[in-house]
Amino acid sequence: MVQTDVSKKHVYIKLCDNNRLQQVLHLTGGQAEYRHTNGEISMVRVETAGLGTRSVRIANLPPELPEDGIRTIMAIYGEVKDVQAETWAPFYQYKVANGIRIAVITLAKQIPSNITIAGHRALVFYEGQPMMCYRCHETVHFH
Repeated sequence: MVQTDVSKKHVYIKLCDNNRLQQVLHLTGGQAEYRHTNGEISMVRVETAGLGTRSVRIANLPPELPEDGIRTIMAIYGEVKDVQAETWAPFYQYKVANGIRIAVITLAKQIPSNITIAGHRALVFYEGQPMMCYRCHETVHFH
């Protein structure tokens, strides 16, 4: 990702080729000039961006599994901000857990669709999650 700051707005450009990204960072030294259509020139910051903060839904775990166990495993994939039990719809009178945990994580790397947490095979899903093989977690084929 390349981030630019033009007139206090952020512009994001996603580069899919990591070699090209490294080349751009090397050539710019982290800064570049942007020439507006009116001729004005702004200095632009160029940097890599992370994968962002996501609400990760984790299913298929026993309700008695403590949040610390989930937090420890999820820390492999990024900084865990919070872990909570998801509850049934708000129109119910009492908060009743529905069996899904929500972990708010600033991702450092993508999380496979299934992982083992405390001996349990958990199902994981979040917005922007790439499709991965259920067995080997590769993105080139699916079983």
